[in-house]
Amino acid sequence: MSQQFQHDVLVIGSGAAGLSLALTLPAHLRIAVLSKGDLANGSTFWAQGGVAAVLDDTDTVQSHVEDTLNAGGGLCHEDAVRFTVEHSREAIQWLIDQGVPFTRDEHASDDDGGFEFHLTREGGHSHRRIIHAADATGAAIFTTLLAQARQRPNIELLEQRVAVDLITERRLGLEGDRCLGAYVLDRNTGEVDTFGARFTVLATGGAAKVYLYTSNPDGACGDGIAMAWRAGCRVANLEFNQFHPTCLYHPQAKSFLITEALRGEGALLKLPNGERFMPRFDPRAELAPRDIVARAIDHEMKRLGVDCVYLDISHKPAEFVKSHFPTVYERCLTFGIDITQQAIPVVPAAHYTCGGVMVDDQGHTDVPGLYAIGETSFTGLHGANRMASNSLLECFVYGRSASADIVAKLAAVDMPHALPCWDASQVTDSDEDVIIAHNWDELRRFMWDYVGIVRTNKRLQRAEHRVRLLLDEIDEFYSNYKVSRDLIELRNLAQVAELMIRSAMQRKESRGLHYTLDYPGLLDEARDTILQPPTYAD
Repeated sequence: MSQQFQHDVLVIGSGAAGLSLALTLPAHLRIAVLSKGDLANGSTFWAQGGVAAVLDDTDTVQSHVEDTLNAGGGLCHEDAVRFTVEHSREAIQWLIDQGVPFTRDEHASDDDGGFEFHLTREGGHSHRRIIHAADATGAAIFTTLLAQARQRPNIELLEQRVAVDLITERRLGLEGDRCLGAYVLDRNTGEVDTFGARFTVLATGGAAKVYLYTSNPDGACGDGIAMAWRAGCRVANLEFNQFHPTCLYHPQAKSFLITEALRGEGALLKLPNGERFMPRFDPRAELAPRDIVARAIDHEMKRLGVDCVYLDISHKPAEFVKSHFPTVYERCLTFGIDITQQAIPVVPAAHYTCGGVMVDDQGHTDVPGLYAIGETSFTGLHGANRMASNSLLECFVYGRSASADIVAKLAAVDMPHALPCWDASQVTDSDEDVIIAHNWDELRRFMWDYVGIVRTNKRLQRAEHRVRLLLDEIDEFYSNYKVSRDLIELRNLAQVAELMIRSAMQRKESRGLHYTLDYPGLLDEARDTILQPPTYAD
């Protein structure tokens, strides 16, 4: 039997953004935090590099703002960038207060006023401003925040819960547009439960799983973006998908990212013959922004017909490499690669979704009562290319600002009345799950081939034709069979893929992460690509 639940705040997603919001809400509120798998399955746990913030006396807010604007290809919203950077120090201090074990600087002292934590530098940054926990920052942050959440009796942490769709007044045929909660599949029982809430928060991460090769865990399926679109929210700039330049290339190394901090500490990109190539593409060489590095690697691989290039840090002292990058060192060693003596085979892989659900500084979407934070959202911070380590910062800054906004609105919002249960009376169990598997594979392959690092009009047209056929097939399947995690994710991925393709077709230029052979130049004016769902325009 399906169940009914009521909470003051429903948080869909258990990563950095969702946990930050939940932990900064008052202790008297009933909060549900949903994870569609195990709690640690999200992208946060796997983040290696760190969090960008203005923490050192030699750094300035203006410098961080300018670096971000430069990396963003003219599309960053300066007000959003400044808002994020100006709140960076307090966000980091909050994490320190929670007990996050950031790596300390052994050379810092009270006498010289040095910042007590070690700061590193990554591509696009003009200063060392990346605070980190060795090379496993995400794991350190997530573990700490999860431990804090477990100690809060008002926070329910619910695993194996897959959000199916948002419940809005419009969906129920009522006057108004407010979000009232969500229908959620309980994978433990196979039933779809009803979660009513005064406020609903989408913190579901990005959609990099739409591509065949990705650094992201399996759950990065664009769920929040697709649900928000169906509920009537605008989305923006979904053509900008960041491909991390360096993922480990090995048949057994699924989705293992080689942190950009290696290049920040002097690692060099080389061809199979040992020749460096990045100085030919950009004066910043290995420290150029990610889009430039990823395109350079893609170009060299296609030019030479090779499967990978190599990232070499073996010229650094072995102890330096082991102490700064213990996770990368140990993981590569399991595949027979000693990075203190050998170069690492690497390839680009889909990594980050720069566009998303349109929000303001408090995480408001177009639907009242619905917030979107973290990679799910489009704040204007990242523009046409996300600068390294700004994404985790965005999670904490916007998680905290959305939390403050919810607190300010509490008195004016009542708990929704009893909501109708999920209707599964017209569907049956599927005996054709091979269709889901086939469509999943087809979608990710044509997105990689046609909507990848380098695009053309013809490729995008082919992708558009195929995704529309897939959407029709998936809608028919969804209407006739009981939902499963695989079906829900496929439905969401196909929807977000269609939005990505439409966005890419609208941009008649090459800017940032969107590079097309048909329009290699820049337009005079930088404009966001904004898509409006039919329900929003009604």
